[in-house]
Amino acid sequence: MQDIDLSVILGEHVARARFEHLSEGAIEGARKTILDTVGVCLAASGQEPAARAVVDLARESGGREESTILGFGGRVPAMMAALANGALAHCLDYDDQTPWGQHAASSLVPATLALAERRGGVSGRDLLTAVAIGQDLFNRMRVAIDWRKDWNFSTVGGVFSATAAAAAVLRLPADRVANALGIASMQCAGTAEVLNATGSDLRALYAGFSAKGAVLACSLAERGTSGVPTLFEGQFGIMNMYFGGRYDRGSMLDGLGERFTGGLTLYKRWPCVGTAHSHIHAMIELVTEHDLVPDDIAEIRVHVGDYHQLMSEPIEARRAPDTLVDAKFSLPFLVAVAAVKRDVQLADFTRDALRDPAVMDAARKVIPVIDPALDWKQDLPPGRIELLMNDGRRFCRVGKNVPGNADSPMTWTDIVRKFGDCARSAAIPVTYDRIERVVSLAQTIETLPDVTELVRAVS
Repeated sequence: MQDIDLSVILGEHVARARFEHLSEGAIEGARKTILDTVGVCLAASGQEPAARAVVDLARESGGREESTILGFGGRVPAMMAALANGALAHCLDYDDQTPWGQHAASSLVPATLALAERRGGVSGRDLLTAVAIGQDLFNRMRVAIDWRKDWNFSTVGGVFSATAAAAAVLRLPADRVANALGIASMQCAGTAEVLNATGSDLRALYAGFSAKGAVLACSLAERGTSGVPTLFEGQFGIMNMYFGGRYDRGSMLDGLGERFTGGLTLYKRWPCVGTAHSHIHAMIELVTEHDLVPDDIAEIRVHVGDYHQLMSEPIEARRAPDTLVDAKFSLPFLVAVAAVKRDVQLADFTRDALRDPAVMDAARKVIPVIDPALDWKQDLPPGRIELLMNDGRRFCRVGKNVPGNADSPMTWTDIVRKFGDCARSAAIPVTYDRIERVVSLAQTIETLPDVTELVRAVS
C-alpha cells in the first residue's frame, strides 16, 4: 500500500488544473469530443430503440428541471439527464475512443454538460478543461493498467474519469474531489460479458450508469459526504480487486498536470464497434479497387484475434443479429454490409436493414480464421480480409490507414459532416441553421461565458 493513495493525488491534480495548463492539442481534442458526442446523442435519439426506456424513465422521474435530454428536449434533474444522455452517447457505438480502444467521452461529456446546466455560468474554458482532465485520466488508466478484457474498462475506468471531469465543472476542492472518486466506486462495475453476450440492451446503455454515477458522486461530495482514502491502492482497492494489482503507478502519474493527452482521441468514421473498423476498411478497399460483386464471392475469410473472435461467436447469431445493438458488434454482419454497400452508415442499422437479403447472403459467406497474432494486447489489432472468388481468384487485404485511426484521423471537416448527419437523424431533426450554429459554438467554445448556450442551441 502506498503512503498517499492515487485518489488523493488525483484530487489535488483536478483541483489545480486550469485552462492555461492545456496544450492546443488537448484543447482541440476536447472541442472535437464535445461536438462529436452531442452529435452521436442526437442520432441515437432517433435511431436506437434500446435507449427509449432510459429516456422515458428520466422523464417520468419528475423533480427539478435542471438539465436537457439531448435529441428529445425537455429538462430533468441533472442525474437523470446524465443517465439518459450517457445511454444515448454510447448506444450507437459511434462515440469516440482512445488509440487503445474503450470510451471515455460517453460517460464524461453527459456528466459535465448536465452539471454545467444545473450550475449555470460554467464558461467554455472551464468545460474544455474538465473534458481534457477526464480524457487524460482515462487514457492514463487505460495504458497503465494490465487489462485482461474481463471487466468493461469503459465503465470501470469511465466512472472515475467522468467523476474527475464533473468535479472540475463544480470546482470542488482537492479533498472533495478525492471523496467524489471514492463515492464513484459505488458505481464502478460492468463485466465484459455485457459486451460479448448477444441479446442484451446493456451493451448499448452502459455509459448512462457511469455518467449518472459521476453526477451522483460529485453531488454527494459537494455536500460533504466522505469517500475512501485508500480507494485505488488499498489492500482491497480498485487496483487489487479489479486488476490483480497489475498497474504501473509511475507511468500513470508521469507528467500529470503537465501533459494532457486528450488530443490523442480518435473519432469514428463508421457507427459500430471500433475493433471491426480495420476489417470494414479492408473489405471496402477490396471490393472498390477490384470492382467485386458480392454474388461472385465464394468465401469471405476474416482473420480474427481473441477479441475479433468474440465478435464472431456464435457464428450463426453473428451472421444474422437479432437486435441493432448486436449488429454493431457482429463482425460477420459488419463485413457483409461493407461488402454489399461499400460503406457502413446509420441507415444500415434499422430493423429492415438487418434483414437485407443481399447482406444476409454475404454474411453467410463469412468464415472466421483464428490468428493469435491479432490478439488485442494494447494497440487495436489490424483486421485482415481474404476473399475467395467463384472463378478461383483470391484477394487479400490488411486494414491499414483506417479512417478515424491515428494514421488517418478524422479532420474537423469530417467531424462536422458527421455531426450534420447525426443531427438530421435525431428524434426531433435539427434544422440546417441550428446545425451551423452548434458547430460554430463548439469550434469557438472557449469564448462562451456560459456553455448552456451550446446545449440550448441543440434543443
